[in-house]
Amino acid sequence: MKNMVEDIYLKKDMITHGNIIYACFGCFSNTGITAGLGSLEAVKELGLDRVSVGCLAALQLGVAPVMAKTKSAKKIITVDGCPFECSRKILKLEGFKPIKSFILTKDIAMKKKAFDEDIGKNLKSLTDYVTPEGIEKTKRIIINAIKGDL
Repeated sequence: MKNMVEDIYLKKDMITHGNIIYACFGCFSNTGITAGLGSLEAVKELGLDRVSVGCLAALQLGVAPVMAKTKSAKKIITVDGCPFECSRKILKLEGFKPIKSFILTKDIAMKKKAFDEDIGKNLKSLTDYVTPEGIEKTKRIIINAIKGDL
């Protein structure tokens, strides 16, 4: 039944994004937020006809349009903030193999800062935890992977 539902979303000459990025937003760390923001900036620069950001939760739940778009993607890229590699591991569990997987603590030498270290203290603005440089570096490595400049 699942394949029949997915076939509805994959029609001949259907317009797709071409490539898809799965980023672990690591919602309570600077590296996770940077992974997400860098991915969104890559989409903004390249355009939705070339790349989109996928939903990890929907992928793991087998949501038909997300599965179909992932299956039709030319390139799948994962971006994880830390060595836990949540996005890469979820893709693997669902049977997908990214052409490139990035770990920001390794690939751009980012130091991880968990926001929960500041709970009960002065929780700062999100912009105090991420840097424009980190977002730009993340965007660049994603764009290079999509363009094939690995």
